[in-house]
Amino acid sequence: MKTKTIIGLEIHVELSTDTKMFCSCKNEFGAVPNTNVCPICLGHPGTLPQMNKRAVEYAVMAGLAFNCKIRNEQKVDRKKYFYPDLVKGYQLTQFDKPYAYEGYLELASGKHINIREIHMEEDTGKSNHNDDDTVLMDYNRAGVPLIEIVTDPDISSPEEAREFVENLAATLKFLGVSDCIMAEGSMRVDVNVNIKDEELNLRTEIAEIKNINSIRAIENALSYEVERQTILLEEGKTGVKETRRWDDIELKTIHMRNKEVGNDYRFSADGDIPDIYLSDEFINHIREHLPELPSEKQARYIKDYKLSEYDANLLSHDRNLANLFEETDRLVKDPNTTANWILTELSRRLNEADETAENMKLTVDNFAKLINLAKENKVNNNVAKKLLRDIYTTNEDPEKLAEERNLLQISDSSFLEDIVVEVLKENPQSIEDIKNGKDRAFGFLVGQAMKKTKGKGNPQEINKLLKEKIGE
Repeated sequence: MKTKTIIGLEIHVELSTDTKMFCSCKNEFGAVPNTNVCPICLGHPGTLPQMNKRAVEYAVMAGLAFNCKIRNEQKVDRKKYFYPDLVKGYQLTQFDKPYAYEGYLELASGKHINIREIHMEEDTGKSNHNDDDTVLMDYNRAGVPLIEIVTDPDISSPEEAREFVENLAATLKFLGVSDCIMAEGSMRVDVNVNIKDEELNLRTEIAEIKNINSIRAIENALSYEVERQTILLEEGKTGVKETRRWDDIELKTIHMRNKEVGNDYRFSADGDIPDIYLSDEFINHIREHLPELPSEKQARYIKDYKLSEYDANLLSHDRNLANLFEETDRLVKDPNTTANWILTELSRRLNEADETAENMKLTVDNFAKLINLAKENKVNNNVAKKLLRDIYTTNEDPEKLAEERNLLQISDSSFLEDIVVEVLKENPQSIEDIKNGKDRAFGFLVGQAMKKTKGKGNPQEINKLLKEKIGE
């Protein structure tokens, strides 16, 4: 049986504005429940919403970054349904005139995943389910600005879906329009998937999977669902159109409800918000001020800095690390060495402290000084790593600290030559072993010389002198 996997995504992304979409309440995660609310976002009669200009700018930035056309003439619609977290009885959204349409995101393979539309809307409140079966409503999230990104069913595998969402989130974070933290609800993904038997031209019914709380879970849920639906086709069944949820403990999708008929949301234009007109000047101003996007930055790092694809990908998809890399390398002038220090030792410190390169205490100047100390063999790598642990929290000058602790390497050739001569006199058998092809004896001599310098001798210089003397 030859099958084809068909996947489409609906991605809700909260925008990182200071205030909500239609009122001046704070847009803030983790506040005391029901403290960031007002009559407008609580839907009191007679209140009038006012659109957040910054939210519109952020939305347009996202649309342009994903190669979308931006609509000049728009409107806001009411999507009517009853649910406890929807205090007004309707959600403000865009129905038939989404602000962005006909875009795409390119995967590493070069494949384009088409973005059908992106529309602006407001978020709903949050239901908090307690152990005693009570449900308490928190309306702090009600009215937070959202964009909903809808793809065409162009995704052909769980791996492609994961790559798409990772790249999309990296781009949005790079733009600064959203933090995309799925655990906090800043990004929420629904997936639609079905399988086609291309020989029999038979398809399973579409399953929509909700409540996916991580990018890894997206891939796992789709992998499970592809297998489940493939078995259905092998049995000559197509299943039912349904909504399912992903269970992170059971590692499987679970049936929630059938979707026999479409929802009737009775969309209508909102009477309180006038039609919106975005001028070409407004759109072009945003276009001209877009930052270099991760895919463009990655290509430049590979071409101009000669970084590996792996290192370039890691650096280019984190705006803070990318800025740190470029600023540090201006002082180090060795891109691969700079990238290696950032992606290994510094990243370890950042992860342990739960910090970002933007808010760490260590300055670029002192970080670059440390890298140069190791690069110029003024300290060995192990010493440099220990120094980083200290200066990461204190931001001390690493060279002064190395001097105070007597850690700077000895590179004086005449001094080291005397040490090497002394080591060779004390170990004549090692010289014979080396001449007989026993390479380990050379390492022994290097170790003896390092021991006499109390670990401060330049190992490269010691290696060079030993080879010269043994050759003689």
